[in-house]
Amino acid sequence: MDGCMVYAFFAAHWVLCVFFQSLFQHRYAAHRMFTMGPRTERAMHLLTYLVQGASFLSPRGYAILHREHHAFSDTEKDPHAPSFHPNALRMMLHTKKRYDDYAYDRKQPEPRFLGGYPEWPLVDRTLGQSWVMRLAWGALYTAFYVAFATSPWQFLLLPIHFVMGPVHGAIVNWCGHKYGYRNFSNGDDSRNTLPVDILCMGELFQNNHHKYGMSPDFAARRWELDPTWQVMRVLARLGVIHIATPQRAVYPEPERLGETT
Repeated sequence: MDGCMVYAFFAAHWVLCVFFQSLFQHRYAAHRMFTMGPRTERAMHLLTYLVQGASFLSPRGYAILHREHHAFSDTEKDPHAPSFHPNALRMMLHTKKRYDDYAYDRKQPEPRFLGGYPEWPLVDRTLGQSWVMRLAWGALYTAFYVAFATSPWQFLLLPIHFVMGPVHGAIVNWCGHKYGYRNFSNGDDSRNTLPVDILCMGELFQNNHHKYGMSPDFAARRWELDPTWQVMRVLARLGVIHIATPQRAVYPEPERLGETT
């Protein structure tokens, strides 16, 4: 039974981390697809930190990097284009350097990529960029495994907790621009990667997202399902958030509907 606790903890941490990255850092901070009150924003900001822990990503750094990704998709200026790296690890290290430059204010991006993202110095800098806090989170993860692991090989899962956010980003940007099918011709290498997408809460509908960058629903075809969008719909009905963008991903493209009839 204790061994099951390890698997349940890993699965819960995985899903919650990628969900908050998708909802708060991606769809809210980078794209502003929805709005919410200042208290709700602070609560969600703090929840994102508490869930992501050691691998928390600054909304500012994430938003700037992601906006560059859209502007320069699959070119040399793209912060994470698989075609310019021999493997996913090298791409992750390249992305980390670019992220650190913006998160730590070492460099400034083009003005068009600035603004519109939530900033909370206490969380983003004092806690999120503190190595003491990162080590404390690591100690908590390790303590859980020491208490509940029933096999030595289960400890192989432990390091993933330390870098959960970057691991999700690497999977999405590597697989989502190398493997899968295309609904739209976007002028880049973006793909939709199924069934892995279910593990990434809709983030691997990269081809759809690059076509409809402001659609809060990343699914475009009837049989595609974006889990994060389903949660957003519930939050909107409860009045927690307000969907701000009218854009929706549509397949086939509206201007081509007449050609298919």
